[in-house]
Amino acid sequence: MSFREQKEMIEVLRDYEQKMSRQEQEDFEMFVKRHKDDEELDSLAMKRLKELYEKYYVNRPRKPFKDPFKK
Repeated sequence: MSFREQKEMIEVLRDYEQKMSRQEQEDFEMFVKRHKDDEELDSLAMKRLKELYEKYYVNRPRKPFKDPFKK
């Protein structure tokens, strides 16, 4: 996983930090500190970050609106 993908995941997860459990918050804070130091995450840390991303960030497809004002 590239540094760019790591950055994107961390930025998205910042919005969901308050919903995380205490252990997940501690892990996320560690990821943010490593990211600020411009370190690449190891495979275990990246796996954990990806799990948090999939758990909290749900990318739902939007339903198209055909004619919202028609009765």
